[in-house]
Amino acid sequence: MQKILLYYKFAPIADTQAMVLWQRTLCESLDLRGRILISPHGLNGTVGGDITDLKRYIKATKSYPAFKDIVFKWSDGSREHFPRLSVRARKEIVGFHAPDETRVDEHGVVGGGKHLKPKQVHDLVEKFGDDVVFFDGRNAHEAAIGKFKNAVVPDTKTSRDFIPELESGKYDELKHKKVVTYCTGGIRCEILSSLMINRGFTDVYQIDGGIVKYGEAYGDDGLWEGSLRVFDDRMTIDFSDHAKTIGQCIHCQGSTSNYENCALASCNDLVLICQDCKQDPAKLYHSLECRRKSLGITPTQ
Repeated sequence: MQKILLYYKFAPIADTQAMVLWQRTLCESLDLRGRILISPHGLNGTVGGDITDLKRYIKATKSYPAFKDIVFKWSDGSREHFPRLSVRARKEIVGFHAPDETRVDEHGVVGGGKHLKPKQVHDLVEKFGDDVVFFDGRNAHEAAIGKFKNAVVPDTKTSRDFIPELESGKYDELKHKKVVTYCTGGIRCEILSSLMINRGFTDVYQIDGGIVKYGEAYGDDGLWEGSLRVFDDRMTIDFSDHAKTIGQCIHCQGSTSNYENCALASCNDLVLICQDCKQDPAKLYHSLECRRKSLGITPTQ
């Protein structure tokens, strides 16, 4: 039987290349596939394989003192959901383009938001009501198919868009509210919450374990609605058999959570498209411009 592991750990790493070599060798010996990023700030990974091999991976990774308390999250899937094993060193394990602003110590990110377990999220909302604001720490296309109810969704295509968004003044009215940041597994909010605090947000929280842990606790019977975008061949997952469909097809505006890559190879952006419209090859494009380019039609024609 196979599964997928999701995990991260913020801790100082002095020699990232040595860490890359160790993690790559370990994964290859266990026939795991997936993606692992390593930076001076820590480790971020998603790997799939046999459960027995994944347990061996967990044991070996936790043997490194800085990683002894990593929280590993299990998800349905297999190594076949990943085309290969990729282990790389980067300046950041989340690309906010703020490597010099991010500070970590043996306890994790310095100056980040307060961690809340799923039940504590509900307790906060019950106690403070509308003074609690959910702030999506993912890219906008992820929020198009699933988000917390009434959440603020910034206009972002990549993580590097968040700092300009936070500094734009759009969210200044939230600076004295209770802001709960959330993302897929929690890692992006570790950084985002610290960036927000550094820019004047006074009461910032993050969901411990992210949407994944919240979904395990409450499924679709809590404050979450829709599907969760994941970054492997599964594309999306639901927490129950009664997940709400909040995404809209870009062509007919019908309900859908189905993403496809644009048929124009040079674009390859994701297209939110329903199963009916998907049957029309002319609609498998991100935009009319992409369709015209695929036919060799220039803007002046």
